[in-house]
Amino acid sequence: MASKKVLIVYAHQSSGSFNSAAKDAAVEVLTAKGCTVEVSDLYAMKFKATATSEDITGKVKNADHFCYGEETKLAWEAGKLTADITEEQRKLTEADLVIFQFPMYWFTVPAIMKGWMDRVLTLGFAFTHEKRYSQGIFKDKKAMLSFTTGSQESMFSANGINGDMNVTLWPLQNGILHYCGFQVLAPQIFWAPSHVLSEARGTMLESWRTRMQGLLGENPLAFTPLDCFDGEKGYQLKPEVHEKHAAKEFGLTVGIHLGKALPPNNQMKAGV
Repeated sequence: MASKKVLIVYAHQSSGSFNSAAKDAAVEVLTAKGCTVEVSDLYAMKFKATATSEDITGKVKNADHFCYGEETKLAWEAGKLTADITEEQRKLTEADLVIFQFPMYWFTVPAIMKGWMDRVLTLGFAFTHEKRYSQGIFKDKKAMLSFTTGSQESMFSANGINGDMNVTLWPLQNGILHYCGFQVLAPQIFWAPSHVLSEARGTMLESWRTRMQGLLGENPLAFTPLDCFDGEKGYQLKPEVHEKHAAKEFGLTVGIHLGKALPPNNQMKAGV
Protein backbone atom coordinates (compact mmCIF):
# COMPACT_ATOMS: atom_id res chain seq x y z
CA MET A 1 0.00 0.00 0.00
CA ALA A 2 3.02 2.28 0.39
CA SER A 3 2.84 5.48 -1.69
CA LYS A 4 -0.79 4.85 -2.63
CA LYS A 5 -3.15 7.82 -2.48
CA VAL A 6 -6.58 7.56 -0.89
CA LEU A 7 -9.42 10.07 -1.05
CA ILE A 8 -12.16 9.83 1.57
CA VAL A 9 -15.32 11.70 0.59
CA TYR A 10 -17.05 12.13 3.94
CA ALA A 11 -20.58 13.30 4.67
CA HIS A 12 -21.70 13.65 8.26
CA GLN A 13 -22.53 16.74 10.25
CA SER A 14 -21.12 15.57 13.60
CA SER A 15 -17.54 14.85 14.68
CA GLY A 16 -19.05 12.70 17.44
CA SER A 17 -20.80 10.35 15.01
CA PHE A 18 -20.03 6.73 14.21
CA ASN A 19 -19.36 7.81 10.63
CA SER A 20 -16.71 10.20 11.93
CA ALA A 21 -15.13 7.38 13.91
CA ALA A 22 -15.12 5.15 10.81
CA LYS A 23 -13.52 7.95 8.79
CA ASP A 24 -10.90 8.58 11.47
CA ALA A 25 -10.10 4.87 11.66
CA ALA A 26 -9.54 4.79 7.89
CA VAL A 27 -7.24 7.82 8.02
CA GLU A 28 -5.26 6.32 10.90
CA VAL A 29 -4.83 2.80 9.53
CA LEU A 30 -4.17 3.75 5.91
CA THR A 31 -1.71 6.49 6.88
CA ALA A 32 0.13 4.01 9.12
CA LYS A 33 0.41 1.68 6.14
CA GLY A 34 2.16 4.38 4.13
CA CYS A 35 -0.77 5.77 2.16
CA THR A 36 -1.32 9.47 1.58
CA VAL A 37 -4.88 10.17 2.70
CA GLU A 38 -6.97 13.23 1.83
CA VAL A 39 -10.42 13.85 3.30
CA SER A 40 -13.14 15.93 1.68
CA ASP A 41 -15.36 16.75 4.66
CA LEU A 42 -18.35 17.96 2.68
CA TYR A 43 -20.37 19.55 5.49
CA ALA A 44 -17.32 21.30 6.94
CA MET A 45 -16.49 22.55 3.43
CA LYS A 46 -20.11 23.70 2.99
CA PHE A 47 -19.89 21.93 -0.35
CA LYS A 48 -22.54 23.13 -2.80
CA ALA A 49 -24.92 20.29 -3.60
CA THR A 50 -26.84 21.77 -6.53
CA ALA A 51 -25.67 21.42 -10.12
CA THR A 52 -26.27 24.84 -11.70
CA SER A 53 -24.82 27.30 -14.20
CA GLU A 54 -22.98 28.87 -11.26
CA ASP A 55 -20.53 25.96 -11.53
CA ILE A 56 -19.10 27.59 -14.65
CA THR A 57 -17.01 30.76 -14.66
CA GLY A 58 -17.71 33.11 -17.55
CA LYS A 59 -20.36 32.74 -20.22
CA VAL A 60 -22.12 29.51 -21.04
CA LYS A 61 -22.74 28.32 -24.58
CA ASN A 62 -26.52 28.33 -24.42
CA ALA A 63 -28.04 30.27 -21.53
CA ASP A 64 -31.58 29.96 -22.92
CA HIS A 65 -31.48 26.18 -22.95
CA PHE A 66 -28.88 25.29 -20.33
CA CYS A 67 -27.69 21.67 -20.46
CA TYR A 68 -25.55 20.92 -17.41
CA GLY A 69 -23.74 17.92 -18.89
CA GLU A 70 -22.74 19.59 -22.13
CA GLU A 71 -21.93 22.97 -20.59
CA THR A 72 -19.72 21.50 -17.85
CA LYS A 73 -17.93 19.36 -20.42
CA LEU A 74 -17.05 22.51 -22.37
CA ALA A 75 -16.10 24.32 -19.15
CA TRP A 76 -13.88 21.44 -18.06
CA GLU A 77 -12.12 21.44 -21.42
CA ALA A 78 -11.63 25.21 -21.21
CA GLY A 79 -10.61 25.24 -17.53
CA LYS A 80 -13.69 27.23 -16.57
CA LEU A 81 -15.23 25.05 -13.85
CA THR A 82 -15.39 26.68 -10.41
CA ALA A 83 -12.52 26.18 -7.98
CA ASP A 84 -14.43 23.85 -5.63
CA ILE A 85 -15.07 21.41 -8.48
CA THR A 86 -11.55 21.54 -9.94
CA GLU A 87 -10.04 20.95 -6.49
CA GLU A 88 -12.14 17.80 -6.01
CA GLN A 89 -11.27 16.65 -9.52
CA ARG A 90 -7.58 17.11 -8.67
CA LYS A 91 -7.97 14.92 -5.57
CA LEU A 92 -9.82 12.30 -7.59
CA THR A 93 -7.25 12.30 -10.40
CA GLU A 94 -4.46 11.65 -7.91
CA ALA A 95 -6.30 8.97 -5.90
CA ASP A 96 -5.75 5.23 -6.29
CA LEU A 97 -8.70 4.50 -3.99
CA VAL A 98 -11.81 6.53 -3.16
CA ILE A 99 -13.86 5.74 -0.06
CA PHE A 100 -17.31 7.29 0.30
CA GLN A 101 -18.16 7.43 4.01
CA PHE A 102 -21.76 8.34 4.86
CA PRO A 103 -24.98 7.49 6.67
CA MET A 104 -27.53 5.99 4.30
CA TYR A 105 -30.38 8.47 3.74
CA TRP A 106 -33.53 7.21 2.04
CA PHE A 107 -31.72 4.15 0.63
CA THR A 108 -28.97 6.26 -0.96
CA VAL A 109 -26.29 8.86 -0.20
CA PRO A 110 -27.04 12.19 1.56
CA ALA A 111 -27.87 15.08 -0.78
CA ILE A 112 -24.53 16.78 -0.20
CA MET A 113 -22.67 13.64 -1.34
CA LYS A 114 -24.97 13.20 -4.33
CA GLY A 115 -24.14 16.81 -5.16
CA TRP A 116 -20.44 15.94 -5.06
CA MET A 117 -21.09 13.12 -7.53
CA ASP A 118 -23.26 15.32 -9.77
CA ARG A 119 -20.80 18.21 -9.85
CA VAL A 120 -17.39 16.50 -9.71
CA LEU A 121 -18.00 13.54 -12.02
CA THR A 122 -18.48 15.74 -15.07
CA LEU A 123 -18.86 14.60 -18.65
CA GLY A 124 -15.43 14.46 -20.24
CA PHE A 125 -13.58 14.30 -16.94
CA ALA A 126 -15.24 11.20 -15.45
CA PHE A 127 -16.92 9.55 -18.43
CA THR A 128 -17.66 9.83 -22.13
CA HIS A 129 -19.96 7.87 -24.42
CA GLU A 130 -16.98 5.75 -25.47
CA LYS A 131 -15.29 5.51 -22.07
CA ARG A 132 -17.64 4.07 -19.47
CA TYR A 133 -18.29 0.91 -17.48
CA SER A 134 -15.44 -1.63 -17.86
CA GLN A 135 -13.73 0.67 -20.38
CA GLY A 136 -14.26 3.74 -18.21
CA ILE A 137 -11.88 6.59 -17.51
CA PHE A 138 -11.20 5.46 -13.92
CA LYS A 139 -10.66 1.77 -14.70
CA ASP A 140 -7.28 1.82 -12.95
CA LYS A 141 -8.76 3.22 -9.73
CA LYS A 142 -10.72 1.53 -6.96
CA ALA A 143 -13.74 2.93 -5.14
CA MET A 144 -16.05 1.74 -2.40
CA LEU A 145 -18.99 2.70 -0.22
CA SER A 146 -18.63 2.64 3.56
CA PHE A 147 -21.85 3.53 5.33
CA THR A 148 -24.15 3.17 8.28
CA THR A 149 -27.78 2.11 8.14
CA GLY A 150 -30.68 2.99 10.38
CA SER A 151 -32.25 -0.44 9.89
CA GLN A 152 -31.09 -3.86 11.06
CA GLU A 153 -29.41 -6.19 8.58
CA SER A 154 -32.42 -8.53 8.56
CA MET A 155 -34.61 -5.71 7.24
CA PHE A 156 -32.36 -5.38 4.16
CA SER A 157 -32.60 -9.05 3.20
CA ALA A 158 -34.44 -10.73 0.34
CA ASN A 159 -37.27 -11.46 2.80
CA GLY A 160 -36.97 -8.22 4.76
CA ILE A 161 -39.27 -5.22 4.63
CA ASN A 162 -36.65 -2.93 3.05
CA GLY A 163 -35.75 -5.45 0.36
CA ASP A 164 -32.43 -6.93 -0.72
CA MET A 165 -29.48 -4.59 -0.02
CA ASN A 166 -27.88 -5.86 -3.23
CA VAL A 167 -30.73 -4.24 -5.16
CA THR A 168 -30.43 -1.02 -3.15
CA LEU A 169 -26.72 -0.77 -3.98
CA TRP A 170 -27.02 -1.40 -7.73
CA PRO A 171 -27.76 2.23 -8.76
CA LEU A 172 -24.84 3.58 -6.71
CA GLN A 173 -22.26 0.92 -7.44
CA ASN A 174 -23.15 0.15 -11.04
CA GLY A 175 -24.82 3.37 -12.13
CA ILE A 176 -22.23 5.78 -10.71
CA LEU A 177 -18.99 4.09 -9.64
CA HIS A 178 -18.72 1.31 -12.23
CA TYR A 179 -20.19 3.62 -14.89
CA CYS A 180 -17.12 5.84 -14.46
CA GLY A 181 -14.91 2.77 -14.74
CA PHE A 182 -13.99 2.31 -11.08
CA GLN A 183 -13.13 -1.15 -9.84
CA VAL A 184 -15.76 -1.32 -7.11
CA LEU A 185 -14.73 -2.98 -3.87
CA ALA A 186 -17.33 -4.68 -1.69
CA PRO A 187 -19.12 -2.16 0.53
CA GLN A 188 -18.35 -1.79 4.22
CA ILE A 189 -21.77 -1.79 5.85
CA PHE A 190 -22.20 -0.86 9.50
CA TRP A 191 -25.64 -2.19 10.34
CA ALA A 192 -27.69 0.08 12.62
CA PRO A 193 -24.86 1.23 14.93
CA SER A 194 -27.24 3.58 16.77
CA HIS A 195 -29.29 0.57 17.90
CA VAL A 196 -26.50 -1.54 19.40
CA LEU A 197 -24.34 -1.34 22.53
CA SER A 198 -21.04 0.55 22.48
CA GLU A 199 -19.15 -2.77 22.62
CA ALA A 200 -20.79 -3.84 19.38
CA ARG A 201 -19.88 -0.53 17.76
CA GLY A 202 -16.30 -1.07 18.86
CA THR A 203 -16.35 -4.51 17.23
CA MET A 204 -17.67 -2.96 14.00
CA LEU A 205 -14.80 -0.45 13.93
CA GLU A 206 -12.24 -3.15 14.70
CA SER A 207 -13.54 -5.21 11.80
CA TRP A 208 -13.13 -2.17 9.52
CA ARG A 209 -9.58 -1.62 10.80
CA THR A 210 -8.74 -5.25 10.09
CA ARG A 211 -10.18 -5.11 6.60
CA MET A 212 -8.17 -2.01 5.74
CA GLN A 213 -4.91 -3.91 6.24
CA GLY A 214 -5.43 -5.53 2.84
CA LEU A 215 -8.04 -3.24 1.31
CA LEU A 216 -6.12 -2.13 -1.79
CA GLY A 217 -5.30 -5.74 -2.62
CA GLU A 218 -8.93 -6.89 -2.63
CA ASN A 219 -10.59 -8.12 -5.80
CA PRO A 220 -13.48 -5.94 -7.01
CA LEU A 221 -17.13 -6.87 -7.40
CA ALA A 222 -18.10 -8.57 -10.66
CA PHE A 223 -19.83 -6.59 -13.42
CA THR A 224 -20.61 -7.62 -16.98
CA PRO A 225 -17.93 -6.18 -19.33
CA LEU A 226 -18.96 -3.54 -21.87
CA ASP A 227 -17.87 -5.72 -24.80
CA CYS A 228 -20.58 -8.25 -23.89
CA PHE A 229 -23.13 -5.75 -25.23
CA ASP A 230 -23.91 -4.79 -28.82
CA GLY A 231 -23.62 -1.01 -29.19
CA GLU A 232 -25.34 -1.11 -32.57
CA LYS A 233 -28.38 -2.82 -31.11
CA GLY A 234 -29.17 -0.61 -28.16
CA TYR A 235 -26.47 -2.13 -25.97
CA GLN A 236 -28.34 -5.38 -25.60
CA LEU A 237 -26.45 -8.42 -24.35
CA LYS A 238 -24.86 -10.22 -27.29
CA PRO A 239 -26.67 -13.47 -28.23
CA GLU A 240 -23.58 -15.62 -27.61
CA VAL A 241 -23.25 -14.27 -24.07
CA HIS A 242 -26.95 -14.82 -23.45
CA GLU A 243 -26.73 -18.39 -24.75
CA LYS A 244 -23.69 -19.14 -22.61
CA HIS A 245 -25.70 -18.33 -19.48
CA ALA A 246 -29.03 -19.77 -20.63
CA ALA A 247 -28.76 -22.93 -18.53
CA LYS A 248 -27.41 -21.23 -15.41
CA GLU A 249 -29.50 -20.81 -12.29
CA PHE A 250 -28.72 -17.15 -11.68
CA GLY A 251 -28.58 -14.01 -13.80
CA LEU A 252 -25.32 -12.23 -14.55
CA THR A 253 -25.71 -9.43 -12.03
CA VAL A 254 -28.40 -7.75 -9.94
CA GLY A 255 -29.38 -5.50 -12.85
CA ILE A 256 -28.62 -7.80 -15.78
CA HIS A 257 -30.49 -10.76 -14.36
CA LEU A 258 -31.87 -12.22 -17.64
CA GLY A 259 -35.20 -12.84 -15.89
CA LYS A 260 -33.53 -15.33 -13.56
CA ALA A 261 -32.94 -15.35 -9.81
CA LEU A 262 -30.50 -12.65 -8.71
CA PRO A 263 -26.95 -13.89 -8.06
CA PRO A 264 -26.61 -13.90 -4.24
CA ASN A 265 -24.53 -11.08 -2.75
CA ASN A 266 -23.58 -9.79 -6.20
CA GLN A 267 -23.25 -6.23 -4.91
CA MET A 268 -21.92 -7.12 -1.45
CA LYS A 269 -19.16 -9.70 -1.92
CA ALA A 270 -16.41 -10.14 -4.50
CA GLY A 271 -16.01 -13.43 -6.31
CA VAL A 272 -19.68 -14.41 -6.38
